[in-house]
Amino acid sequence: MINLITILGPTASGKTRLAALLANRINGEVISADSRQVYKGMDLGTGKDYSDYEVDGEFVPYHLIDIADPGEEYNVFRYQQDFIRVYNDIIKRGRVPFMCGGTGLYIESVLGAYHMESVPQNDELRAELKHKSLEELAEKLRNIRPLHNITDTTDRNRTIRAIEIAVFENEKKTQISTLPEIHSLIFGIAYDRSKLRQRITQRLKNRMGEGMINEVKDLLSSGVSAEKLDFYGLEYRYITRYVTGLISYDEMFSLLNTAIHQFAKRQTTWFRRMERKGFIIRWLPGEWDMDEKLEYVLQALEKQGVHKL
Repeated sequence: MINLITILGPTASGKTRLAALLANRINGEVISADSRQVYKGMDLGTGKDYSDYEVDGEFVPYHLIDIADPGEEYNVFRYQQDFIRVYNDIIKRGRVPFMCGGTGLYIESVLGAYHMESVPQNDELRAELKHKSLEELAEKLRNIRPLHNITDTTDRNRTIRAIEIAVFENEKKTQISTLPEIHSLIFGIAYDRSKLRQRITQRLKNRMGEGMINEVKDLLSSGVSAEKLDFYGLEYRYITRYVTGLISYDEMFSLLNTAIHQFAKRQTTWFRRMERKGFIIRWLPGEWDMDEKLEYVLQALEKQGVHKL
């Protein structure tokens, strides 16, 4: 029996709004699968569109947003543990869980029921990597697994840690699940590339107008270093460089816009890779209006009896 609905897609695809509307219709709650929205105080830069969760004047319950402090390490192991806790609580209360996001690694770790462990430090591996250049480290990481986070290759220590985790996962990961037995219907939103680029650029302009630069200034003022912010996604990296005077506003916007387009492409590549591994994703054309998407998914769920959960 279906016991989870997954809504995925690249950034700016409208997946959060769709998940919220669906959850509102069938007594559901949304579990975020976004590696950056876990951080408090990082709202515009991580794309926390809280208004997306508001339906008919009330907020659809959502989870795993604003659960970690800036500067704190959050990873796929912690995500699985948090997901299990929230998922079991939603089921216990007789509601329908939705997982929604764009972080492919987090989504796949749940749907694939991967057994994850807290990754210990590998001193032998670190000694082997100690004298390699950042470029060599990045290439080694790419050879182990697809990059799900470009920030893994922007700092030596972070890249070494990413390699350490990837090596451990390759050696230890099994499909003996510590997760509940998941049977999910997976829906994805797919836009023509040129249309998605337009949506990304417009969304970036909107977020700039809503105060994303001030958000970065506030984080810096609160004691989060520029070096730390560099790790928390493209928006924080380029806006920090602008705020600290390293680049102009126009340079910042152009570089950031291009980088987000590239990020969306990597997200789509990850989802296509999931399909090659056997995950069935029902793709909804982005060009459909929201009502069309909503009705399509509701009909598919009704055929599976999900409305009766």
